Amino acid sequence: MAVQDMIRYPLATILAVAMSAAWAHAQPRQQELAIEDQPGYQPSRSEEQLGGALQRQLVFFRTAEPAGTVVVFTSQRFLYVVQGNNRALRYGIGVGREGFQWAGLLKISRKAEWPDWTPPPEMIARQPYLPRFMAGGPGNPMGARALYLGSTIYRLHGTNQPQTIGHAVSSGCFRLVNDDIIDLYERVPIGTKVVVRHAPEL
Repeated sequence: MAVQDMIRYPLATILAVAMSAAWAHAQPRQQELAIEDQPGYQPSRSEEQLGGALQRQLVFFRTAEPAGTVVVFTSQRFLYVVQGNNRALRYGIGVGREGFQWAGLLKISRKAEWPDWTPPPEMIARQPYLPRFMAGGPGNPMGARALYLGSTIYRLHGTNQPQTIGHAVSSGCFRLVNDDIIDLYERVPIGTKVVVRHAPEL
């Protein structure tokens, strides 16, 4: 951060940036949890409370993207909603496991509350015990909301496994705790630009 930025922004903001960078650097690049999908499991409210850097918070964020853009950094395990004036609202997320991560530019094409879940054939092959279809509701692995990315199979969605936030565990989608995906759902309309990157810009 440049000296002029340190003058312009309060110490708390500078410390938040430094702490989040240190946290992201400390995470293994392909960290995975030894946990499978748990359809039907309903986490407690205490389980869904994220702490530290993974909590939803306003942070310093320098970008050329316009306000309202969603930016995902897979390696950091963070999703940002650009606010303008070098600020963004940051959410902790779960990302794709090794071999399922991707980068690109898409738009939100559809939004759904308490979406149904239909595991793709590749997921069924890995986890044969999974249901072929599960109606939306508490305990659904898609969580409380879903934002669909273009015409792909990828989504920003909730989860019934809050312990996976901050880890590389999914099949390419980005998961948030239910409180966060509900907040994001209300903030971003259909047509919102979503930029997915593997690493932060220098």
